Amino acid sequence: MGEAEGLVKHVLLARFKDETPQDEIDQLIKGYANLVNLVEPLKSFHWGGDVSIESLHQGFTHVFESTFESTEGIAEYIAHPAHVEFSNLFLPKLDKVLVIDYKPTTVQI
Repeated sequence: MGEAEGLVKHVLLARFKDETPQDEIDQLIKGYANLVNLVEPLKSFHWGGDVSIESLHQGFTHVFESTFESTEGIAEYIAHPAHVEFSNLFLPKLDKVLVIDYKPTTVQI
């Protein structure tokens, strides 16, 4: 198996609080996506809602995936004022959150 050189994925699973209106969720997602324009180490951002038929989501409803060139880039992102400001708006709206960082690995068959 070949671990990607430097590339790191930052995955956040979330469940918004029931009282958070959909229009506010939409605005928060736009704010999250805009961090790509504000934080240099953040190279790409994707998100989606749960569509699984397996019902193994454990209550998580949204997935947010960010790509960085290194773990140092994630550390810079976490400390960046734009991320800190956004987190102060975003995290209080969540009922559940799980974050994992990983280096994508290719399986050689």
